[in-house]
Amino acid sequence: MQSLIVSNNEAGQRMDKLLIKYLNLAGKSFLYKMMRKKNIVLNGKKCDGSERLVQGDEIKLFLSDETIAKFSEIKIPVVKKVSLDIIYEDDHIILLNKPAGMLSQKAKDTDESLVEYMIDNLITRGQLKKEQLRSFRPSICNRLDRNTSGLVVGGKSLKGLQVMSAVFKDRSIHKYYQCVVKGKVLEKQVIRGFLLKDESTNQVTVYTNELPGSVPIITEYEAKGYFEGYTLLNVTLVTGRTHQIRAHLASIGHPIVGDYKYGDPSVNEEAKKRFSIHSQLLHSFQIVFPDLPHPLTYLSGKTFYAPLPKSFSNVCAEWRK
Repeated sequence: MQSLIVSNNEAGQRMDKLLIKYLNLAGKSFLYKMMRKKNIVLNGKKCDGSERLVQGDEIKLFLSDETIAKFSEIKIPVVKKVSLDIIYEDDHIILLNKPAGMLSQKAKDTDESLVEYMIDNLITRGQLKKEQLRSFRPSICNRLDRNTSGLVVGGKSLKGLQVMSAVFKDRSIHKYYQCVVKGKVLEKQVIRGFLLKDESTNQVTVYTNELPGSVPIITEYEAKGYFEGYTLLNVTLVTGRTHQIRAHLASIGHPIVGDYKYGDPSVNEEAKKRFSIHSQLLHSFQIVFPDLPHPLTYLSGKTFYAPLPKSFSNVCAEWRK
């Protein structure tokens, strides 16, 4: 027999959801059968799995240690050691400055991504116990393209993950980017269009008129500096679609420098030779949190910045000469 006391990270979810995580190799039918036979009980009483758990609830598993071990597997990511640039951290969230070239999340099982590096980092620093991975896995709340650098928000607690994922989903959080584009941009603009994604190539096209399957997009930008054919822009995502900034700017003749999917090959080659640029100069540099509910109210209205990567800074340094 084993006894589980529901922690803060496990509270708020249905009991069957927690059991599926804890006994992750057991089938659902087995779990429901054990509850019907009172081999699994909640606070000493029969349960059916629909109960909403609260912190301090006690779940008793009247199963042998061998059976529990057979149906329970703790999946701990085994990844190379990576030094993470932590911008901010508390008990609920962690803000990371993702480098260009790193996946935000796995595309296939053999991939290593920011999620696995974050979990490994938390375990190494004693911020997360391996046993906690039975029922809760920290994850990220927003994604950046592989070759886009900048701010990614991670949820260290269940509440942190839920609250931050919600504000990214409803777009109440404000995200700001910096990029270097081809050509001279003179004024602040709000541009609109319709984005159509080709799932087979993971590439998008921007149109001025709506097409079947397309979605409306709005991008705002403002010039911050100019140097010999390059413009530094601050970009605000009004909508947030796949490759929106990259494709939208390219569609108006100002592709991002170093973007090998939507960019200008001749400009990319010049930047590579001149500045040793090997990825697109697009960086998520600022996040402003909206009013947040408990227990993250202390973060309401807070602003966080991520420094530019060195390669990006080297190009921007030309404006200061």
